[in-house]
Amino acid sequence: MGAHSRVAVPVTPPAAGAPVRDRYFDTLRAVALVRVVTYHTFGWAWAGMVFPSMGVMFALAGTLMAKSLERPAAKVVRSRLRRLLPPFWFWGVFVVVAMLIHDWMPGWQIVYWIVPLGDPPGDAWGEQAWEILWYLRTYLWFVLLSPLLLRVFRLAPVAVLVLSLAPILVCHFLWEPPDDRLGSALTDLAVFSFCWILGFAHRDGVLRRLRPVAVVALSLAAIAYGGWYAFTHQAETGSYDLDDIPLAQAFWSAGYVTLLMYAKEYFRIDFAWLARFRLLDRLVTIFNARAVTIYLWHEIALILAVPLIDRFWNVPAFETYLPLGSQWFMFGVGWILIAVFVLACGWVEDVAAKKKPELVPGGRTATMGP
Repeated sequence: MGAHSRVAVPVTPPAAGAPVRDRYFDTLRAVALVRVVTYHTFGWAWAGMVFPSMGVMFALAGTLMAKSLERPAAKVVRSRLRRLLPPFWFWGVFVVVAMLIHDWMPGWQIVYWIVPLGDPPGDAWGEQAWEILWYLRTYLWFVLLSPLLLRVFRLAPVAVLVLSLAPILVCHFLWEPPDDRLGSALTDLAVFSFCWILGFAHRDGVLRRLRPVAVVALSLAAIAYGGWYAFTHQAETGSYDLDDIPLAQAFWSAGYVTLLMYAKEYFRIDFAWLARFRLLDRLVTIFNARAVTIYLWHEIALILAVPLIDRFWNVPAFETYLPLGSQWFMFGVGWILIAVFVLACGWVEDVAAKKKPELVPGGRTATMGP
């Protein structure tokens, strides 16, 4: 999925009426996906602090949702569901069948494998594959709530943005959500509501009207509070990993992602230079066109990497010259398998979006492939 050299090519202006991609946001989404795979490979607790991927992805999704809601809300929601559910169903068939083969028998909760408004059920054997579905569930709820959220946001943009941190404070200090599907959904919505609404603020131009000193000061304060809370409450989870500490995750992500979004407005960042580098630009295009595929299949790729590497030990040359015991080697094999899944399964995203299926996205101007 890559070229051997970085080649500068002329920038071709987009055709009239063609949507213009924001390469800064596209790059952030690609980095977010790389960080997710990295975290699930190495389990580094500090990874979420270096780059809070989920907060970034919710903010970018919120921006796109606000843009889309310039059209009738019902049409937009249907479009989002159509883009999300078919790749989820396609992936889910493999996961569900594999768990059934391993003696799993679901009850009526299997309906959540059709529309994941709650966490789909699964067994311990397949947990590494299905535990990532919390993101799709949370995204789906934000999509359904967005027509109302956007209307409320536009009544008092700055106030609603600031108050969007209130739900996580309520869940943490005043009312503990139940330990079930509803509680998990409410907690995740509370954690990332600020990031989603921050996307609204970017799209509506609210961010560019704010004073830099205030934005930077409040963002750094949020980061400091989130970091302080994570490091001072390690005894509760055994780690400072933000994924295990909702309050810290909410504030760290809010401050960090605000700085990323505001920097774009203040410094007029667009990453247009990316088009000069064919390989890098193509990779960013692939990551964005196959974001759902990469997210859904990356854990399965990492799972399959383990028995595959185990086979390598039986080849004397591999055992001698390859670092088979290194997690970095597993990381590399995992990405090779992710590339295979992108080639084999990515077309479902094209079909879901009512596009002509492509083996590798972005190939119209790159006839020799990436």
